[in-house]
Amino acid sequence: MVSLVVLVVSFVILRGAGRLGIRQLSSWRASGRYALAIMFVFTGVSHFTPMKHDFAAMIPAPLPNDLWVIYLSGVLEIAGGIGLLIPRTRRLAGFGLVLLLVALFPANVNAALNAIPLGGRPPTTLWLRAPMQLLYLGMVWWTAIGARPEQAERTADQERMAGRGQAPRMEVQ
Repeated sequence: MVSLVVLVVSFVILRGAGRLGIRQLSSWRASGRYALAIMFVFTGVSHFTPMKHDFAAMIPAPLPNDLWVIYLSGVLEIAGGIGLLIPRTRRLAGFGLVLLLVALFPANVNAALNAIPLGGRPPTTLWLRAPMQLLYLGMVWWTAIGARPEQAERTADQERMAGRGQAPRMEVQ
């Protein structure tokens, strides 16, 4: 649930910054991409905190619940988050994160069905966790995989300027 809060708060703040004139954040897609990067780095780092033992307990049998699995998934989340911000790796990072989200979902189901706590709190219920996972998948697809090349993407600022008959400013990423 914390990951959802991090994503939503980041998205709102970043989109607000875009509205205030920060060109890199002047589109919904770009703000969403940066918010996802923040969320994935945040959640990836948590795999190296004492919560790593809670994550290991979530892994369903017969999969190994050794800490190396937790460290690997944390590294992949961090790398994927950073990869979203680099135009040359964005699409590959997006596909990697989609695969990772799908691969990690059984652990979330296991935690919900077997009441495995996370950080001393009850796990997120399945009726909430499943839509959260779909939101993450959809946002990754929208911001990284389904995104048009940056040169063809018109920002909200460019749309407003075009509507006023003014030449749009070019977005630099």
